[in-house]
Amino acid sequence: MVESLADLEEEKKKNILSSGNGEIDKRLGGGIPLGSLTLIEGENDTGKSVLCQQFVYGGLMSGHNIAYYTTENTIKSFLRQMESLSLDVSDFYAWGYLRVFPVHLEGIDWSTEQMRSILNLVANHIKTIRENIAIIDSLTMFTTYSTEDDVLEFLTRLKNLCDNGKTILITLHQHAFKEDTLVRIRSACDCHLFLRKEQVGDRYVSVLEVSKIRGARKTTGNIVSFEVHPGFGLKIIPVSEARA
Repeated sequence: MVESLADLEEEKKKNILSSGNGEIDKRLGGGIPLGSLTLIEGENDTGKSVLCQQFVYGGLMSGHNIAYYTTENTIKSFLRQMESLSLDVSDFYAWGYLRVFPVHLEGIDWSTEQMRSILNLVANHIKTIRENIAIIDSLTMFTTYSTEDDVLEFLTRLKNLCDNGKTILITLHQHAFKEDTLVRIRSACDCHLFLRKEQVGDRYVSVLEVSKIRGARKTTGNIVSFEVHPGFGLKIIPVSEARA
């Protein structure tokens, strides 16, 4: 019976994307269910990229292949940033388990038609890659000059890819859209994680609010606070300290 329960628990772990941090996974009800489209939302410097990089580390450690689309880093700076968080994934990159795709939109015609074309290119690329997990950090740049319909059509395409076995995470700045559009975007996603900054004493901490985890194995927790320390990585702030 003990072995059966252990095997069952191990099997369940294969069906989730772990952050590699037990406290965060607990708040997520175990992790993000595979096959989900996840929105990580928040303003600048709230920890969206750090959280994505945690999922990169947790996913690689669990045996997943990951594609990371970044609008803010080169490959070298991304790997260096991961290392500074004590999440060294250089070996995974060297062996091909992690691929990083820098997306720098320079010298293009900033028009609605061009943005629609870029969104189509990204969706088509994710469809053809071998990796089962894709992370887009961030979607905000892609949606500049995009119409609401184009963005929702893009998310629908991503959702269809998730239905066919992909697991996709996207980050988005709150200011990118009006509130009614954000409501529709959030509804289109299976999971919604919201990040904000809060002042605790004389410092600011990042607060992760788990708004929605569709298909979670356990009841999701509401809030977890953390700080990012260079050379150490993500440090969870105890509830008692966060409320002080």
